[in-house]
Amino acid sequence: MRSLIRRLFAGAPPQIPDADWSATVDRLPWVRALDASAQSKLRVLSALFLHRKTITPVAGLTLDDRDCLALASLCCLPLLEYGEDGLHGWSQLIVYPEAFRVNRSHVDAAGVMHEWDDELIGESWDSGPLVLSWADVESDIAEPAAGFCVAVHEMAHKIDALDGVLDGTPPLPRDWQRTWASDFQRSFDAFVERVDAGEEMPIDPYAAEAPEEFFAVCSEYHFSAPALLREVLPDVATHLTRFYGRSPFEAKA
Repeated sequence: MRSLIRRLFAGAPPQIPDADWSATVDRLPWVRALDASAQSKLRVLSALFLHRKTITPVAGLTLDDRDCLALASLCCLPLLEYGEDGLHGWSQLIVYPEAFRVNRSHVDAAGVMHEWDDELIGESWDSGPLVLSWADVESDIAEPAAGFCVAVHEMAHKIDALDGVLDGTPPLPRDWQRTWASDFQRSFDAFVERVDAGEEMPIDPYAAEAPEEFFAVCSEYHFSAPALLREVLPDVATHLTRFYGRSPFEAKA
């Protein structure tokens, strides 16, 4: 989106051409399901995203203008209620063609260093870039109701980290933060207990990894399978509806 990015950084008000926005609405089922008011808000947020963030395709990937706009719109879906403050604290979106490998290391209690490789489809560094697999973004677009949206997942981490702690509780008014933390912890503990017992879960068991992953995975289900989320985790679903607004698919129903 070089021509658009140059124009925005030159100081002109962020604007998305009508034809490009119409193509994005047609391309993204979540955006298509929003009402006109929400689409308008998302259009403004997407323009701000393009204005403030550098989108960097790597490993031979090429993205055109509309690909970049689609990425911006997906990343901004969780900000429809929270607003542009959710864009603070980072500046770059890195996009790989497909799942990518990262080296991990850990020193155990005995002082022994362990190293291994992880294959990821997305990653969100505390104050660094957001990283996505383009193949998995396209897969999410092709199956929007399957319970997955990697862009939403990683943006949930970015929002979570805005208060300086990645713990599954984003910045909230104090009273709401208290009830959120209580309800999410209770729901998370019960979810982990069921996963540890070997129960087959209708929600991705990766949510049991940590409270912050529980929040991010549930955020994906809010946008892609809201009825299932409400059936399995009703308290969590209620909080996420208040935080994100109604799921586009709920609004369409």
